[in-house]
Amino acid sequence: MKELKTEIILNAPKEQIWKVLTDFPNYGSWNPFIVSIEGKPVLHCRLKNTLMSKGKPMVFTPIVTRLEEKHAFEWLGSGLLGTFKGRHYFILEDIGNGQTKLIHGEKFSGLLSGPVLKMIGDDTLLNFQSMNKALKARIEQEV
Repeated sequence: MKELKTEIILNAPKEQIWKVLTDFPNYGSWNPFIVSIEGKPVLHCRLKNTLMSKGKPMVFTPIVTRLEEKHAFEWLGSGLLGTFKGRHYFILEDIGNGQTKLIHGEKFSGLLSGPVLKMIGDDTLLNFQSMNKALKARIEQEV
């Protein structure tokens, strides 16, 4: 299994970050990477996610596979007849003093995960970092 993983410290409690991460209708107002999510943050719900990559929209329809209130959220998407799967995750860790560490990444599996990750890995990591910075700006303007 291959993984892309990022971390960022946000100057806000995890309850506030959770509220923004699960407020799907407002993603377009702050998120440069995941510009739209249709669906609900409910276990086993199918989402319709629109991502921007290199200026082009890409639509995925993952299923919510983990939902731990104010702590962890993830979805699983697959493509190419299941030969490529991505488990996208967000984990919030309270580090004290009103700060939270966001761990944001994706684990890739399947027969084509290696070649696909070689093609999209660097760009995807930059997109994760861009989203993290935008979330930090959004959260910290509210504090």
